[in-house]
Amino acid sequence: MNTPTFAPRALYQDVAELLRQRIFANQLPPGSWIDELKIAEEIGISRTPLREALKVLATEGLVTMKLRRGAYVTEVSQKDLLQVYHLLALLESDASAELARGASDAQIAELQALHDALEAAVNDRDEFFNANERFHMRVLEMLDNKWLSQMVADLRKVMKLNRHNSLFKSGRIEESLQEHRELMQALATRDPGAAQACVKLHFRNGLAAAV
Repeated sequence: MNTPTFAPRALYQDVAELLRQRIFANQLPPGSWIDELKIAEEIGISRTPLREALKVLATEGLVTMKLRRGAYVTEVSQKDLLQVYHLLALLESDASAELARGASDAQIAELQALHDALEAAVNDRDEFFNANERFHMRVLEMLDNKWLSQMVADLRKVMKLNRHNSLFKSGRIEESLQEHRELMQALATRDPGAAQACVKLHFRNGLAAAV
């Protein structure tokens, strides 16, 4: 394994991103202990920036710090998933309705391109989820509400801890893709009610696949 190189400007942030990606890739699965000494030696850093990175991940809900036991990748309970999906459904359905009311032709064209990328990724689970997230986050960015975008980004990080379980539910990717088609149609026709309903259904079905 090649040793990663980091910019000196914010070492702990770069380390946090490295660990974040390992968590999302299930290289550090939920419930696993994070061996600080091993990781620090592997990437050639002291334990100080590593511990700062773990604090960042703890605030995001990806890592749980246990007294005298160290850091563990967070295990997401069914209650956690219910709460996260509920909040995402509320926030993102409202955002989609708002965008549908005032989306420009250029914005619709951009979202259509992102949707086309989602269609093209149907046979690649990881890329499908990445394309899905790009679409959802771009909807939020178009509203230019940094608070909303940050809240959703943090909730989605927790949701992604469980995504490898939901990947294998039979027919879920095809079902999700159809939900996106209907949402894209609602946005393109500037139908706020339909857009809101599509997103709520999308999260309701996503939750059913995740638990």
